[in-house]
Amino acid sequence: METDELMQRAGKLAGWAARTGYSLGKRLPGADGAERSLRNLEQKALTELHKRMEGASNRRLLELTELPSSPTGEDGADGHGENGSGSKNSSTAVAVPLPTDPLRAGMAALLNRSTYLSREAARDYLYASILRQLTPDEARILSVLSDGADYPVVQISERKTGRVVLRNASTIGKTAGVSATTHVPVYVSRLVAFGLAEIDDEQTDLATQYEILMTDETVRKAEDLVKRPKITRGALRITPLGVNFWLACAP
Repeated sequence: METDELMQRAGKLAGWAARTGYSLGKRLPGADGAERSLRNLEQKALTELHKRMEGASNRRLLELTELPSSPTGEDGADGHGENGSGSKNSSTAVAVPLPTDPLRAGMAALLNRSTYLSREAARDYLYASILRQLTPDEARILSVLSDGADYPVVQISERKTGRVVLRNASTIGKTAGVSATTHVPVYVSRLVAFGLAEIDDEQTDLATQYEILMTDETVRKAEDLVKRPKITRGALRITPLGVNFWLACAP
């Protein structure tokens, strides 16, 4: 395999450098070119190794979320019924014929899978589907929420019309150390949409944090967009689903 040969060449060059005292031989003719070649091979080998590790991880997630063409070989495919023990009743395990239309075929595949998935497999399917949609910043926010603490959230709207100009701004982004701080409202909204987090009523013990949040640049810009801004305060926290998801997926 070409990549395997590349990694072997890099290893041989590295071994040659160690045996011959390569760092002391840079003054020899052609040494600069040899050094550049070694560095290029090392970089290519490391890049290929990273791709392989990342590919293996992605394939594992894909195995949990891909749609099967048939129900054979899956958990619960033995046809035993779900009568309190977690397996499905054989009378409900009826395969739905797969249409030729891609969208209809996809739905038929999901219905087929639903008849023989075990409870644990169905849970893993849901968790894997959510995990594939999370951004790195959202994962950081969820990790901070996992301690069970509440965080301030504000919504800014136009008082007369009710038009919302900013939804779910929060200090959770800075606490979590996200990279794109301006997208925190979007991150929070997505976590709520996934069912991993929820917005509750204003919490009086977060008074100081609400004041800090109101000085945030994103919040101040939103206030300037309307003549009479209405500020609605809330509290962000993790949901029971979020807790179970984190326990299942936390590294």
